[in-house]
Amino acid sequence: MMKNIYQPYPAKIERIVDETFNIKTYTVKFINGDIAKSFNYKQGQFVEISIPGAGEAPFSITSTPSRPGNLEFTIRKIGRVTTKIFELKEGDLLHIRGPYGNSFPFEEVEGKNLYFIAGGIGLAPLRSVINQAFDHRPRFGEIKILYGAKSPAEFCYREEIPIWKKLPDTEVLLTVDNPDGEWQGNVGVVTTLMDKTKLSPLNSVVYVCGPPVMLKFVMLKLIEMGFKDGDIYVTLERYMQCGVGKCGHCNIGDKFVCVDGPVFSYRDIKVFPERERAV
Repeated sequence: MMKNIYQPYPAKIERIVDETFNIKTYTVKFINGDIAKSFNYKQGQFVEISIPGAGEAPFSITSTPSRPGNLEFTIRKIGRVTTKIFELKEGDLLHIRGPYGNSFPFEEVEGKNLYFIAGGIGLAPLRSVINQAFDHRPRFGEIKILYGAKSPAEFCYREEIPIWKKLPDTEVLLTVDNPDGEWQGNVGVVTTLMDKTKLSPLNSVVYVCGPPVMLKFVMLKLIEMGFKDGDIYVTLERYMQCGVGKCGHCNIGDKFVCVDGPVFSYRDIKVFPERERAV
């Protein structure tokens, strides 16, 4: 983490990839070489990105710690800050502070099967740990990625997914709500994919990210399939604001999502006050 947790540092946009009509992936690099070398993060952590005159917002780091150098963020245009970010071009600057929060378990789950279930832009925070696992492939069992989007045009990482599909002991299943004329895959919500492959609750962990309604039904189905609530992990980044537990925006019960999370096990979430429970 940077020495001053409130100090943002300038970073240059090296590359912009249009993922969908309202989602882009930004590859950035700190201007200060010392900052770039000292910026260490874990899979599942986030940063605050600021634009002078527009404000700041939290974003998951979607690049992976095992591939040092540039940072990557997948951002959906949804408000004032993201609208300003979308106006930036390659070569422009934005400002970053962090990293913050906890991380998805990694070393702790060596030898286990890894299952990833995502909806829409929910694949972005999972991509960090997915690629981390692929970079250390012999240390894990089977890897399965179940990913759903509203339409075929709204999948993120369309160039990367075919590469994942070709990796050993890996299965990638896709589904859409609204197929176009060329779509030949599954149609339905992401939980329908859970019936099309074998997800074993034995020696396995599950990482989940997506819209609240998706999270609710995925969790229910996983528990029904026999998964332990301590083996299911979800990120709740949408609740966050300041990133350091000061503003109180992300307070749930006795937890601050930005400090105690954003990654929680389903066991953690179950004890949240019901009116504030995320899933």
